[in-house]
Amino acid sequence: MDSTNEVDGNVLLFDGVCNLCNGFVNFIIDWDKDQKIRFASLQSDYGANLMSSYGLDTTYFDSVVFVRKGQVYTRSRGALEVLRLLGLPWSILYAGIIIPGVVRDCLYNYIARNRYRWFGKRDTCRVPTPELRERFLDS
Repeated sequence: MDSTNEVDGNVLLFDGVCNLCNGFVNFIIDWDKDQKIRFASLQSDYGANLMSSYGLDTTYFDSVVFVRKGQVYTRSRGALEVLRLLGLPWSILYAGIIIPGVVRDCLYNYIARNRYRWFGKRDTCRVPTPELRERFLDS
């Protein structure tokens, strides 16, 4: 994939300096055995270009952004869509979709606002290992 306008597969944009977000990425890497999901930080040029191409604010880093088959999912819906792709047992959590989005996102936003205080923050964005480099679109 040479352009953010040609997103193939599934791309998760995440806050690259957030320890909670990096933990979520590690969790996905561990459970995504078929390597269906690729990654980029929200702070990267790739992330900014992808967000811009979908009309999203490129300075807002309080949400995961998940692009799947040209559809953009953010906040709790983005996280649920990721879990849905991971297969059992994690795909069962997709049942949370029945909770109204406004309720799910209130909880999501509360965690997002406090994530640095509760989980910490890195000085720089994550640098993938050589084995994982092909799954990271901004490396």
